[in-house]
Amino acid sequence: SKNSGEPLAWEDLARMKYTWRVAMETLRMVPPVFGGFRLALKDIHYGGYLIPKGWQIFWASHMTHMDEGIFPEPTKFDPARFEKQLSVPPYSFIPFGGGPRICPGNEFARIETLVAIHHFVTRYSWELCSDDHYIRDPMPVPSQGLLLRIAPQKQK
Repeated sequence: SKNSGEPLAWEDLARMKYTWRVAMETLRMVPPVFGGFRLALKDIHYGGYLIPKGWQIFWASHMTHMDEGIFPEPTKFDPARFEKQLSVPPYSFIPFGGGPRICPGNEFARIETLVAIHHFVTRYSWELCSDDHYIRDPMPVPSQGLLLRIAPQKQK
């Protein structure tokens, strides 16, 4: 536990495993990117259909992230599903892309997310003042805006 006002160290971030699982589960349930196109490099037979070489294929991340065959009880918020990374099949959870197209800033995004969550939770009290529904336009957008009541916590 850190004293009030004491800066985070690299070791603190390494210990924030549950916080990162919460962030990953949030990214799984509400992926920031709708999907992407990929080029079929060869003829592919899938689900009784032929996808010819050269066709563009659109992959929707939300469809994969909400697939019960990959993520049991997909509508349940469960950060524990990321305790064992091997239980998540390769390329079924890729909020930062994967393979040669992985975001070069993914580690920076992880650090930034952990630091932001730490400060948001330890320095402020907050209350959601609207519903938690969202729409895609194509990014996730709170349907009523993100109305929050935020107040600094009293320092100990």
